[in-house]
Amino acid sequence: MFTETPFIRKKRRLELMAKCFFGAMAAAMVIPLFLIIGYIVVKGAPAISWEFLTENPRGGGARGGIWAAIVGTFYIVFFSLVISAPIGVLAAVHLNEYAKENWFSRMVNLAVVNLAGVPSIVHGLFGVGAFVYFANFNQGKKSIIAAALTLAVMTLPVIIASTKEALAAVPRQFREACWNVGATRWQTIWSIVLPNSISGILTGVILQVSRTAGETAPVMLTGVATYKLLESTGLFLYHPVKDQCMALSMHLYYIATQANNVPPATPFAIATVLIGVVLIVNAAAIAFRVYLRSRKKW
Repeated sequence: MFTETPFIRKKRRLELMAKCFFGAMAAAMVIPLFLIIGYIVVKGAPAISWEFLTENPRGGGARGGIWAAIVGTFYIVFFSLVISAPIGVLAAVHLNEYAKENWFSRMVNLAVVNLAGVPSIVHGLFGVGAFVYFANFNQGKKSIIAAALTLAVMTLPVIIASTKEALAAVPRQFREACWNVGATRWQTIWSIVLPNSISGILTGVILQVSRTAGETAPVMLTGVATYKLLESTGLFLYHPVKDQCMALSMHLYYIATQANNVPPATPFAIATVLIGVVLIVNAAAIAFRVYLRSRKKW
Protein backbone atom coordinates (compact mmCIF):
# COMPACT_ATOMS: atom_id res chain seq x y z
CA MET A 1 0.00 0.00 0.00
CA PHE A 2 1.28 3.46 -0.96
CA THR A 3 2.09 5.72 2.01
CA GLU A 4 2.61 9.42 1.55
CA THR A 5 6.04 10.65 2.49
CA PRO A 6 6.56 14.08 4.14
CA PHE A 7 7.94 15.30 0.81
CA ILE A 8 4.77 14.29 -1.07
CA ARG A 9 2.52 15.88 1.59
CA LYS A 10 4.51 19.12 1.33
CA LYS A 11 4.08 19.13 -2.46
CA ARG A 12 0.33 18.59 -2.12
CA ARG A 13 0.01 21.44 0.39
CA LEU A 14 1.93 23.76 -1.94
CA GLU A 15 -0.25 22.74 -4.86
CA LEU A 16 -3.42 23.38 -2.82
CA MET A 17 -2.12 26.78 -1.71
CA ALA A 18 -1.30 27.73 -5.30
CA LYS A 19 -4.75 26.60 -6.46
CA CYS A 20 -6.47 28.66 -3.74
CA PHE A 21 -4.30 31.72 -4.49
CA PHE A 22 -4.98 31.74 -8.22
CA GLY A 23 -8.67 31.01 -7.64
CA ALA A 24 -8.87 34.00 -5.28
CA MET A 25 -7.19 36.22 -7.87
CA ALA A 26 -9.67 35.10 -10.54
CA ALA A 27 -12.59 35.71 -8.15
CA ALA A 28 -11.24 39.16 -7.26
CA MET A 29 -11.42 40.02 -10.94
CA VAL A 30 -14.74 38.40 -11.87
CA ILE A 31 -16.93 39.09 -8.80
CA PRO A 32 -16.65 42.92 -8.92
CA LEU A 33 -17.40 42.80 -12.65
CA PHE A 34 -20.62 40.86 -12.11
CA LEU A 35 -21.59 43.09 -9.17
CA ILE A 36 -21.15 46.24 -11.26
CA ILE A 37 -23.05 44.85 -14.26
CA GLY A 38 -25.78 43.48 -11.98
CA TYR A 39 -26.18 46.84 -10.21
CA ILE A 40 -26.46 48.71 -13.53
CA VAL A 41 -28.98 46.23 -14.95
CA VAL A 42 -31.14 46.25 -11.79
CA LYS A 43 -31.23 50.06 -11.73
CA GLY A 44 -31.77 50.47 -15.49
CA ALA A 45 -34.06 47.58 -16.47
CA PRO A 46 -37.33 49.24 -15.22
CA ALA A 47 -36.75 52.20 -17.59
CA ILE A 48 -36.19 50.05 -20.70
CA SER A 49 -39.25 49.68 -22.88
CA TRP A 50 -40.05 49.40 -26.58
CA GLU A 51 -40.78 53.14 -26.67
CA PHE A 52 -37.46 53.90 -24.95
CA LEU A 53 -35.59 51.92 -27.62
CA THR A 54 -37.49 53.17 -30.68
CA GLU A 55 -38.25 56.85 -29.99
CA ASN A 56 -35.95 59.78 -30.64
CA PRO A 57 -34.65 61.85 -27.69
CA ARG A 58 -36.64 64.96 -26.77
CA GLY A 59 -36.07 67.96 -24.59
CA GLY A 60 -32.35 68.18 -25.25
CA GLY A 61 -31.95 64.45 -24.67
CA ALA A 62 -33.41 64.44 -21.17
CA ARG A 63 -36.67 62.81 -22.26
CA GLY A 64 -37.83 60.39 -24.95
CA GLY A 65 -35.92 57.36 -26.20
CA ILE A 66 -32.47 56.51 -27.57
CA TRP A 67 -33.22 55.44 -31.16
CA ALA A 68 -31.07 58.19 -32.69
CA ALA A 69 -28.13 57.16 -30.50
CA ILE A 70 -28.54 53.48 -31.42
CA VAL A 71 -28.61 54.27 -35.16
CA GLY A 72 -25.68 56.68 -34.83
CA THR A 73 -23.61 54.04 -33.03
CA PHE A 74 -24.43 51.58 -35.83
CA TYR A 75 -23.34 54.08 -38.50
CA ILE A 76 -20.00 54.79 -36.80
CA VAL A 77 -19.21 51.13 -36.09
CA PHE A 78 -20.26 50.01 -39.58
CA PHE A 79 -18.15 52.55 -41.47
CA SER A 80 -15.13 52.07 -39.20
CA LEU A 81 -15.36 48.30 -39.72
CA VAL A 82 -15.65 48.67 -43.52
CA ILE A 83 -12.47 50.77 -43.49
CA SER A 84 -10.35 48.96 -40.91
CA ALA A 85 -11.10 45.27 -41.55
CA PRO A 86 -9.87 44.96 -45.19
CA ILE A 87 -6.80 47.15 -44.57
CA GLY A 88 -5.91 45.35 -41.33
CA VAL A 89 -6.30 41.85 -42.76
CA LEU A 90 -4.34 42.64 -45.95
CA ALA A 91 -1.56 44.32 -43.97
CA ALA A 92 -1.32 41.29 -41.68
CA VAL A 93 -1.17 38.95 -44.70
CA HIS A 94 1.71 40.98 -46.12
CA LEU A 95 3.62 41.09 -42.82
CA ASN A 96 3.15 37.38 -42.13
CA GLU A 97 3.37 35.85 -45.60
CA TYR A 98 5.38 38.20 -47.83
CA ALA A 99 7.60 40.46 -45.71
CA LYS A 100 11.18 39.32 -45.23
CA GLU A 101 12.53 38.92 -41.70
CA ASN A 102 14.80 41.95 -41.33
CA TRP A 103 15.14 45.06 -39.18
CA PHE A 104 12.45 46.94 -41.10
CA SER A 105 9.77 44.28 -40.64
CA ARG A 106 10.69 43.98 -36.96
CA MET A 107 10.32 47.75 -36.58
CA VAL A 108 6.91 47.64 -38.28
CA ASN A 109 5.74 44.81 -36.02
CA LEU A 110 6.99 46.68 -32.96
CA ALA A 111 5.18 49.84 -34.10
CA VAL A 112 1.94 47.89 -34.56
CA VAL A 113 2.16 46.46 -31.04
CA ASN A 114 2.93 49.87 -29.53
CA LEU A 115 0.12 51.62 -31.46
CA ALA A 116 -2.35 49.11 -30.03
CA GLY A 117 -1.57 50.46 -26.56
CA VAL A 118 -1.98 54.17 -27.35
CA PRO A 119 -4.85 55.74 -25.30
CA SER A 120 -8.03 56.39 -27.24
CA ILE A 121 -7.98 60.12 -26.42
CA VAL A 122 -4.69 60.40 -28.34
CA HIS A 123 -6.32 58.78 -31.37
CA GLY A 124 -9.17 61.25 -30.98
CA LEU A 125 -6.82 64.23 -31.09
CA PHE A 126 -5.11 62.72 -34.13
CA GLY A 127 -8.51 62.33 -35.80
CA VAL A 128 -9.36 65.97 -35.20
CA GLY A 129 -6.17 67.12 -36.88
CA ALA A 130 -6.06 64.57 -39.70
CA PHE A 131 -9.69 64.06 -40.72
CA VAL A 132 -11.58 67.11 -39.47
CA TYR A 133 -9.13 69.94 -40.24
CA PHE A 134 -6.58 68.53 -42.74
CA ALA A 135 -8.84 66.26 -44.84
CA ASN A 136 -11.59 68.86 -44.38
CA PHE A 137 -14.51 66.42 -44.28
CA ASN A 138 -17.78 68.32 -43.87
CA GLN A 139 -15.91 71.62 -44.47
CA GLY A 140 -13.76 71.36 -41.37
CA LYS A 141 -16.59 70.30 -39.04
CA LYS A 142 -17.16 67.04 -37.21
CA SER A 143 -18.81 64.24 -39.23
CA ILE A 144 -19.59 60.54 -39.12
CA ILE A 145 -16.89 59.70 -41.66
CA ALA A 146 -14.25 61.55 -39.58
CA ALA A 147 -15.28 59.57 -36.48
CA ALA A 148 -15.29 56.30 -38.44
CA LEU A 149 -11.81 56.95 -39.84
CA THR A 150 -10.51 57.81 -36.37
CA LEU A 151 -11.90 54.58 -34.93
CA ALA A 152 -10.50 52.67 -37.91
CA VAL A 153 -7.01 54.03 -37.17
CA MET A 154 -7.47 53.11 -33.50
CA THR A 155 -8.53 49.52 -34.18
CA LEU A 156 -6.15 48.77 -37.07
CA PRO A 157 -3.17 47.71 -34.89
CA VAL A 158 -5.28 45.23 -32.93
CA ILE A 159 -6.81 43.75 -36.10
CA ILE A 160 -3.34 43.41 -37.65
CA ALA A 161 -1.93 41.76 -34.50
CA SER A 162 -4.83 39.31 -34.08
CA THR A 163 -4.83 38.44 -37.80
CA LYS A 164 -1.08 37.82 -37.77
CA GLU A 165 -1.48 35.43 -34.84
CA ALA A 166 -4.26 33.57 -36.66
CA LEU A 167 -2.15 33.27 -39.83
CA ALA A 168 0.92 32.15 -37.88
CA ALA A 169 -1.13 29.39 -36.20
CA VAL A 170 -1.54 27.59 -39.56
CA PRO A 171 1.22 24.93 -39.68
CA ARG A 172 4.03 25.68 -42.12
CA GLN A 173 3.76 22.11 -43.44
CA PHE A 174 0.44 23.09 -45.06
CA ARG A 175 2.19 25.82 -47.04
CA GLU A 176 5.12 23.60 -48.01
CA ALA A 177 2.80 20.85 -49.24
CA CYS A 178 0.98 23.39 -51.40
CA TRP A 179 4.23 24.82 -52.80
CA ASN A 180 5.50 21.30 -53.59
CA VAL A 181 2.59 20.72 -55.98
CA GLY A 182 3.38 23.93 -57.87
CA ALA A 183 1.03 26.45 -56.27
CA THR A 184 2.10 30.07 -56.09
CA ARG A 185 2.36 31.93 -52.80
CA TRP A 186 -0.93 33.75 -53.39
CA GLN A 187 -2.73 30.50 -54.33
CA THR A 188 -1.43 28.98 -51.11
CA ILE A 189 -2.66 31.93 -49.06
CA TRP A 190 -6.07 32.02 -50.72
CA SER A 191 -6.81 28.29 -50.74
CA ILE A 192 -5.00 27.04 -47.62
CA VAL A 193 -3.90 29.75 -45.18
CA LEU A 194 -6.95 32.03 -45.12
CA PRO A 195 -9.61 29.27 -44.88
CA ASN A 196 -7.74 27.69 -41.96
CA SER A 197 -7.27 30.98 -40.10
CA ILE A 198 -10.61 32.63 -40.83
CA SER A 199 -12.04 31.84 -37.37
CA GLY A 200 -9.24 33.71 -35.60
CA ILE A 201 -9.37 36.60 -38.08
CA LEU A 202 -13.11 37.10 -37.75
CA THR A 203 -12.99 36.80 -33.97
CA GLY A 204 -10.44 39.60 -33.76
CA VAL A 205 -12.43 41.80 -36.13
CA ILE A 206 -15.76 41.25 -34.35
CA LEU A 207 -14.23 41.94 -30.94
CA GLN A 208 -13.06 45.30 -32.26
CA VAL A 209 -16.66 46.06 -33.19
CA SER A 210 -17.65 45.82 -29.52
CA ARG A 211 -14.71 48.04 -28.59
CA THR A 212 -15.64 50.78 -31.06
CA ALA A 213 -19.26 50.70 -29.88
CA GLY A 214 -18.18 51.68 -26.37
CA GLU A 215 -15.57 54.33 -27.19
CA THR A 216 -16.38 57.90 -26.16
CA ALA A 217 -13.36 60.21 -26.49
CA PRO A 218 -12.53 59.63 -30.21
CA VAL A 219 -16.12 59.96 -31.40
CA MET A 220 -16.81 62.92 -29.12
CA LEU A 221 -13.93 64.88 -30.67
CA THR A 222 -14.53 63.96 -34.30
CA GLY A 223 -18.14 63.13 -35.13
CA VAL A 224 -20.71 62.95 -32.36
CA ALA A 225 -23.20 65.58 -31.19
CA THR A 226 -24.50 65.68 -27.63
CA TYR A 227 -28.03 66.19 -28.98
CA LYS A 228 -29.34 66.28 -32.55
CA LEU A 229 -32.96 67.08 -33.26
CA LEU A 230 -34.44 64.54 -35.70
CA GLU A 231 -37.84 64.36 -37.33
CA SER A 232 -38.14 60.67 -38.17
CA THR A 233 -37.26 57.37 -36.49
CA GLY A 234 -36.08 55.50 -39.59
CA LEU A 235 -32.72 53.90 -40.30
CA PHE A 236 -31.47 56.66 -42.62
CA LEU A 237 -31.24 59.48 -40.10
CA TYR A 238 -27.77 60.72 -40.99
CA HIS A 239 -25.64 61.58 -44.02
CA PRO A 240 -22.27 59.81 -43.53
CA VAL A 241 -20.17 62.75 -44.75
CA LYS A 242 -22.27 65.84 -44.01
CA ASP A 243 -23.76 65.01 -40.60
CA GLN A 244 -22.76 64.55 -37.03
CA CYS A 245 -24.70 61.86 -35.19
CA MET A 246 -25.64 60.77 -31.70
CA ALA A 247 -23.95 57.73 -30.12
CA LEU A 248 -24.81 55.61 -27.10
CA SER A 249 -21.51 56.19 -25.29
CA MET A 250 -21.63 59.97 -25.75
CA HIS A 251 -25.35 60.12 -24.92
CA LEU A 252 -24.69 58.29 -21.66
CA TYR A 253 -21.89 60.70 -20.76
CA TYR A 254 -24.06 63.73 -21.56
CA ILE A 255 -27.14 62.46 -19.72
CA ALA A 256 -25.15 61.46 -16.64
CA THR A 257 -23.09 64.63 -16.28
CA GLN A 258 -24.65 67.64 -18.03
CA ALA A 259 -28.37 67.28 -18.80
CA ASN A 260 -30.95 68.58 -16.31
CA ASN A 261 -34.18 66.98 -15.06
CA VAL A 262 -33.20 63.50 -16.25
CA PRO A 263 -35.05 60.58 -14.56
CA PRO A 264 -32.56 58.76 -12.29
CA ALA A 265 -33.03 55.43 -14.06
CA THR A 266 -32.29 56.79 -17.57
CA PRO A 267 -28.45 56.75 -17.37
CA PHE A 268 -28.57 53.18 -16.04
CA ALA A 269 -30.97 52.18 -18.84
CA ILE A 270 -28.62 53.61 -21.50
CA ALA A 271 -25.66 51.83 -19.88
CA THR A 272 -27.64 48.58 -19.82
CA VAL A 273 -28.41 48.88 -23.55
CA LEU A 274 -24.75 49.64 -24.33
CA ILE A 275 -23.54 46.68 -22.26
CA GLY A 276 -26.17 44.50 -23.93
CA VAL A 277 -24.95 45.49 -27.40
CA VAL A 278 -21.34 44.70 -26.45
CA LEU A 279 -22.27 41.35 -24.87
CA ILE A 280 -24.37 40.34 -27.90
CA VAL A 281 -21.49 41.13 -30.29
CA ASN A 282 -19.00 39.25 -28.11
CA ALA A 283 -21.35 36.26 -27.82
CA ALA A 284 -21.74 36.24 -31.60
CA ALA A 285 -17.95 36.27 -31.98
CA ILE A 286 -17.55 33.34 -29.57
CA ALA A 287 -20.31 31.31 -31.23
CA PHE A 288 -18.88 31.99 -34.70
CA ARG A 289 -15.39 31.01 -33.57
CA VAL A 290 -16.63 27.75 -32.05
CA TYR A 291 -18.56 26.94 -35.24
CA LEU A 292 -15.58 27.60 -37.52
CA ARG A 293 -13.18 25.67 -35.28
CA SER A 294 -15.52 22.69 -35.34
CA ARG A 295 -15.10 22.60 -39.14
CA LYS A 296 -11.33 22.36 -38.97
CA LYS A 297 -9.83 19.03 -39.97
CA TRP A 298 -6.66 19.41 -37.90
